[in-house]
Amino acid sequence: MRLRHLAFAALFLLALPGAAPPAPRASLLVSTAWLAQNLRNPNLVVLHVGPQESFARHIPGARYVTLDDISVSDHGGGGNMLELPGAAELRGRLARLGIGDASRIVVVFDQEWISPATRVLFTLGAAGFDNRVSLLDGGMSAWRRENRPVTAQATPQSTGRLSPLHMQAWTADAAFVRANAGRPGFALIDARAPALYDGVQVGGSRDHPHKRGHIPGARNIPFTTLTDASQMVRSAADLNAAFRNAGVRRGDTVIVYCHIGQQGTAIVFAARSLGYRALLYDGSFEDWSRRDLPAEARARS
Repeated sequence: MRLRHLAFAALFLLALPGAAPPAPRASLLVSTAWLAQNLRNPNLVVLHVGPQESFARHIPGARYVTLDDISVSDHGGGGNMLELPGAAELRGRLARLGIGDASRIVVVFDQEWISPATRVLFTLGAAGFDNRVSLLDGGMSAWRRENRPVTAQATPQSTGRLSPLHMQAWTADAAFVRANAGRPGFALIDARAPALYDGVQVGGSRDHPHKRGHIPGARNIPFTTLTDASQMVRSAADLNAAFRNAGVRRGDTVIVYCHIGQQGTAIVFAARSLGYRALLYDGSFEDWSRRDLPAEARARS
């Protein structure tokens, strides 16, 4: 009898509003089978991220999206790239992509465009859609391997009915990074390639080179860590190992940066899939270098 009461109590607790939610990974990823079964859902919005030519054969109903559609960039070279738009502007941009209050959104990447896809996911999450936006695991490569349907037919354009956005605090600035890098409870992660982190190579443009090396106190988890050779998201065990090896502890707030705020979103996605609170330094190493803040370089042995 006692066991029966305990089982009932456990079920009751799971039903409470404050009960533990499903593992974040389960909501951040959808399979090709799930997407195929839900293609006719009128609330489904599929966003295709990849080279323009890749959209010639896309998932039925998908809409083509670029990073310029969901971000603000200073192409003149005097400011940062890929900044989050303000709430009112972003609301209009998302509505023009057919996104509304009831939308369930799936982002699909093609031709290894994983970090542009995670930047779209990050933007939607920051806009308040974090519980209703997912990445198609494996992207178009997985979809094609399974001979799922594709089409050249353009999706009719429509504007979503979208309420004012309630932006989430998912970004950090240079002052926040300087104040918290190295503090207990925070882990600063550089998502660029190891050669850039070490200072063997220098990023940026010819006119505006970045600092050599990385932000002091940062550890390196390259953005390519997120996926395997078949473009599937790596297992939770593999991602956990990468974060542990970088010194990230359970309960840490993870602050991620890269060149300009694109590649870093792949590691933000990985961190969120493992249950970490994760922030993106929007502006990233380009902003840090422009401010002439300190950097350190080291070569790996």
